[in-house]
Amino acid sequence: MASASTPVRIITLRAAGAALVVELTEPVPRILHWGPDLGELSDADAAALSLTAEGAVLNNALDRPRRFTVWPTEAEGWLGTPAQQGHRGGVATAPRLRTVGVEQQELPCGGSELTIRLVDGNADLDIVLRYRLEPSGVLAAQAEVTGRAAADGGPAAPYDLAELTLLLPLPSRAAEVLDFTGKWSRERVPQRAPLQHGSRLREVRRGKPGADSPYLLAVGVPGFGFREGEVWGLHVGWSGDQRYLVQRLPEGAGAHSSALGGGDLLRAGEIRLGPGETHRTPVCYFAWSGQGLDGLADRFHTLLRARPNHPVGPRPLLLNSWEAVYFDHDLDRLLRLADRAAEVGVERFVLDDGWFLGRRDATAGLGDWTVDPAVWPDGLSPLVDHVRGLGMQFGLWVEPEMVNPDSELARNHPDWILGPSSGLGPTSRHQYTLNVAHPDAWRYLLEALDALVRAYALDYLKWDHNRELLEAVAPGPGGDRPGGHAQVEALYRLIDALKERHPGLEIESCASGGGRVDLGILERTDRVWASDCNDPLERQSIQRWTGQLLPPELVGSHVGGSPSHTTGRASADGFRLATALFGHAGIEQDLTRCTPEELAAITAWSRLHREFRPLLHSGRVVRADLADDAVLLHGVVADGAEHALFCWARLATSADAQSGRVRLPGLDPAGRYRVRIRSELGRPRLHQTAGPAWTVQALQGWTVLPGAVLALAGLPMPTLDPEQAMLVEVRRLEDHV
Repeated sequence: MASASTPVRIITLRAAGAALVVELTEPVPRILHWGPDLGELSDADAAALSLTAEGAVLNNALDRPRRFTVWPTEAEGWLGTPAQQGHRGGVATAPRLRTVGVEQQELPCGGSELTIRLVDGNADLDIVLRYRLEPSGVLAAQAEVTGRAAADGGPAAPYDLAELTLLLPLPSRAAEVLDFTGKWSRERVPQRAPLQHGSRLREVRRGKPGADSPYLLAVGVPGFGFREGEVWGLHVGWSGDQRYLVQRLPEGAGAHSSALGGGDLLRAGEIRLGPGETHRTPVCYFAWSGQGLDGLADRFHTLLRARPNHPVGPRPLLLNSWEAVYFDHDLDRLLRLADRAAEVGVERFVLDDGWFLGRRDATAGLGDWTVDPAVWPDGLSPLVDHVRGLGMQFGLWVEPEMVNPDSELARNHPDWILGPSSGLGPTSRHQYTLNVAHPDAWRYLLEALDALVRAYALDYLKWDHNRELLEAVAPGPGGDRPGGHAQVEALYRLIDALKERHPGLEIESCASGGGRVDLGILERTDRVWASDCNDPLERQSIQRWTGQLLPPELVGSHVGGSPSHTTGRASADGFRLATALFGHAGIEQDLTRCTPEELAAITAWSRLHREFRPLLHSGRVVRADLADDAVLLHGVVADGAEHALFCWARLATSADAQSGRVRLPGLDPAGRYRVRIRSELGRPRLHQTAGPAWTVQALQGWTVLPGAVLALAGLPMPTLDPEQAMLVEVRRLEDHV
């Protein structure tokens, strides 16, 4: 046991107020701390941290204190989910690791990386564990496991890898859990619960994250909100089956209270490692915030915006044809739609499902990625040329990973379908999954998509993935083998290869709406479709929580028609338009059926979007903690708090006749600001005779208010009718910058 005077070997990764502290103990390093930055540690400080990391020797337990290492196993007395599970032909099931190398390096862009090399002598495995603390304060963790030759030099059975779980410890004050569930058209529904003894395990077995994805598993101090409270979070950056877990055991996790972890979910027999063969986990993104969920979101947004492939420049306002025409691909109708789109300010026109061979409805054609001459006798060029002549970009919908049984592809290559050789199960949405990992199927998709992009100089692909993967197995030597993991890796290679051929091509990740929203797919795509539901009442919540991980410029948010195509609910124009403003905005309705008044409103909205998108797509997302669930206040604040746009939205009526003072988050209390209500989208209806006095002035023009009133005291907000929204713009006075 260390004493305060014993030299210790400690490595600290520090960035943006967060830190990971690891002690290089033998045989496996242990984690001393993950959370707020402890500052520069002197030798005495490091020794004190090591000393206080030693827990008690418990009754009826190991005769030495348990330690929580970087690779927790039963060898240290860890009785939770171990970092590693597997076997070699039924043996070598108890990992016994030792450290063979440690490297630390500072990153050129800030932050630092720690690489720990381990050997499992019992299972003959080499393990490389990397922690990369990004300048944003997000900790990216990843592991590689490689099979070795048998210690005696003879043949060895492959190592059947069952699970790899990357784990970090949590303190006892992290005692409340938040994660997400959902369904089609109602994605990212938050759910909270106290952290109790045992395991809270979320497994994804859909072949994609799914509409009920845990998305981000957060554990914080009880009552943590958007603006206050410590919170620790995890996102698994993988587009297939996943595992998220938080565990609290009576004996704790070393000197810590519980553990947070996750990884990819592996099917039995899916990963078998022979000598020299490697399995790499997805990146698990861990983050700590001392400023609530907004602080956590800000770390992830900063991480994503720092990527070299992050979209730069104005995000084009787009129109998608789906809810306007569905499968009715009549050229004249689409030309008129393009004319209206250009008139209201659209910059990218996207032709959705229905353009390819045999695709008159959802039952046929998937897989045959050539233009249907029966509908498009001259190809897509008449529409593409017209769109480009109007000054707009052109995009196209595809669903490469799926195939209809009624298609030339399925008839000619039934062996390319992912499923048991004994017979396929039922279709879902009239489709099966194409085995993208099949080399011939992969090459076919790459060449077909490449040909489309080249033929029409496509700017954009809406890449859909509508069914879930069931019985995702493929024939192999000796029988069917699990194919879900290989499917995701092949998808990644396919998109990477297509992007290498077409560097300017943008791709949207769509999966029956928001069923594939993760940082794995976003390493190679440019935005996500948050939901197939454009109902603004549903979208307020969907976009609010999608923003917990992704910044607005990566989240498609469209104005749909009224009544909504998914809920049948009629909504006021101003509410629909204000809701769609806060994202990568677009239109999803038939503009040829709009009245002149409706077109004028959409035109005003598109001008407003172009005015504010530099702010919306670069600023900090803020969300207020309010006692009344019937109202929302959210916004985006520029760096330096010099400019902001807030949305005050009412979802339903409530018992309170007045809101009381509501703080505008993210502003500088020491500053002085001009405030006005933007009414280009129409004035919201009030559920009271007149609004507060400041709103009367702010509707007429700028009114000056001190930052202390806005950020600390708060403004009394008007009580709006249900499904109404009000936009508030705030600018700092220059002499107070």
